[in-house]
Amino acid sequence: MPRRTASAPGEWVNWAGDQRCRPDRIVRPASREELAETVAAAAAAGQKVRVAGSGHSFTETALTDGVMLRVEALGGVLDADPGTGLVKVGGGTVLADLNEELARLGLAMENLGDIDRQTISGAISTGTHGTGARLRNISAQVEGLELILGDGSVRHLSVATHPELLRAARVGVGALGVITAVTLRCVPAFTLLRVDSPQPREEVLDSFAERAEAHEHFELFTFPYDDSALVLERNRTEERPRPRGRAAAYLNDVVFENWALGALAGTGKLAPRTIPALSRLAGRLASGSRTSDRSDRVFANERRVRFTEMEYGVPREHGPEAVRRVIEWVRSHRYPVFFPIEMRVAAGDDACLSPSHERDTAYIAVHQYRGMEWRPYFKAVEAIMDEYGGRPHWGKRHFQTAATRAPRYPAWAEFQRARDVLDPGRTFSNEYTKRVLGP
Repeated sequence: MPRRTASAPGEWVNWAGDQRCRPDRIVRPASREELAETVAAAAAAGQKVRVAGSGHSFTETALTDGVMLRVEALGGVLDADPGTGLVKVGGGTVLADLNEELARLGLAMENLGDIDRQTISGAISTGTHGTGARLRNISAQVEGLELILGDGSVRHLSVATHPELLRAARVGVGALGVITAVTLRCVPAFTLLRVDSPQPREEVLDSFAERAEAHEHFELFTFPYDDSALVLERNRTEERPRPRGRAAAYLNDVVFENWALGALAGTGKLAPRTIPALSRLAGRLASGSRTSDRSDRVFANERRVRFTEMEYGVPREHGPEAVRRVIEWVRSHRYPVFFPIEMRVAAGDDACLSPSHERDTAYIAVHQYRGMEWRPYFKAVEAIMDEYGGRPHWGKRHFQTAATRAPRYPAWAEFQRARDVLDPGRTFSNEYTKRVLGP
């Protein structure tokens, strides 16, 4: 028998520091068998179970007063076939670690988001995505899942055996079971050329559709009180990787994108009236750059400044208009928000609860610095996104309920049927899932 990992009470806090709970027990299983025993025992005792990954969700999704599972021990590559690109990894594998292991195998994920600190199970369960007009979110790269159900049994889902259940479980919000292993469809390792350039925002928004189609990975950042946009274009290249030197990378990633951003945001928090001027200063400080490197290193950015975030997916053709309306609201209300708006794109997919389900999507993300009031801003943004049938990111703040979300997902009923099959006793529910998925 593997060594049993001790459980203990204690407080859990997410990365942003604005979600916290005190579970009855926090358990760190050392094996899949121990995890299954813990789940079954909790369910038999009438306790609810939630899994906390790296804590990068801004919602209440991990919160519980029952049993919280930490699955860091269930990580790493379990099996790999470089010929087919199929790689089975533990559900607790952090993306940054996965990328290193894939690189040693000569493989890579075809697309990633701009943060690599999440676990693979957390990333897919919330519909996490990167950017690319012809590329789907991370969950679409899943070929199979291994779930521990409420009775402690193991359920294997694959494209070949249970396609309907897999479509539900790929973006399952932690409500169907504990993901202990994921089989991913990977691609041969590749190099990306990244070009960043500040440009007039209206020109970028006017040509948004063409730019998104012209580049494999396209996104933009814009401060609401500035008239420029920082455009990021990433494309595959056959050139030899030419990563930035350590000093240049530190200057850009740590000094400017974190220390300077944090200092400006902190100043704006203390003196909100200065935020428009600070935003224009930040826009001027954003400079062009060019680098080529291993794909995952180009995708990921370092995030040291803490914030909270809302992100909505809208039909792609409405993205520029929606961004303009958000900026107009901020300016007309003189709302104190320093952080930039981010817009990315993704191709439609078939996961039941994916924000990109069956439609090509523009993702619009808004942020607020830690400790500053965010509700009026986020509620106003949500009202705008509602007019386009917007679907919120499952790991980021929103005010929707199951009643308001259900009409936006053509496969909502299919997900609910899968939930009844996989978790009929609602072992994996909490107040958040009750609100956004129903009882």
